[in-house]
Amino acid sequence: MSECEVCGASINGEPVLVQIGGAKMWVCPKCVKLGTEIKKPPGARVPGAKPKVGSKKPQTKRPRDVFDLMGGDIVDEFNVKIREARMAKGWTQKNLAQEIKEKENLIKKIETGFVPEDRVLKKIGTVLEIELIESVDDNVKTSGGSAMTTTLGDMIRIKKQGR
Repeated sequence: MSECEVCGASINGEPVLVQIGGAKMWVCPKCVKLGTEIKKPPGARVPGAKPKVGSKKPQTKRPRDVFDLMGGDIVDEFNVKIREARMAKGWTQKNLAQEIKEKENLIKKIETGFVPEDRVLKKIGTVLEIELIESVDDNVKTSGGSAMTTTLGDMIRIKKQGR
């Protein structure tokens, strides 16, 4: 059994591959209307499906991405804060790169909005003495005492209500 990548509901049967914006997602039948249904690519593994006999060993863990490494949310306009703090110290981008032992080109990218790995943000925050990652609790407590998380479907509904 798999889980809808939009609403988080358990999917009975086979999930549907849709494109929402630029992302391809496996969704439940209710969430299909939020995107454009696309044909399943040949050889694509359906989430929750059992592998065929003779196929490769199923992957037990998904590959890690940059969001797995983060301990919180990046502050708004982090690139502006980095640039201002760097300039307040009288440093060039090259000076900052040397201080954190990274390439100058990476600093240029970060100051234009590129989101680096968490470890790089921590190093920059430490040398510039600024806070770039705000810690957040993923679980929001409700009055009933139970925990709930925000799903992509919640965000879509919130955005539609704001129109």
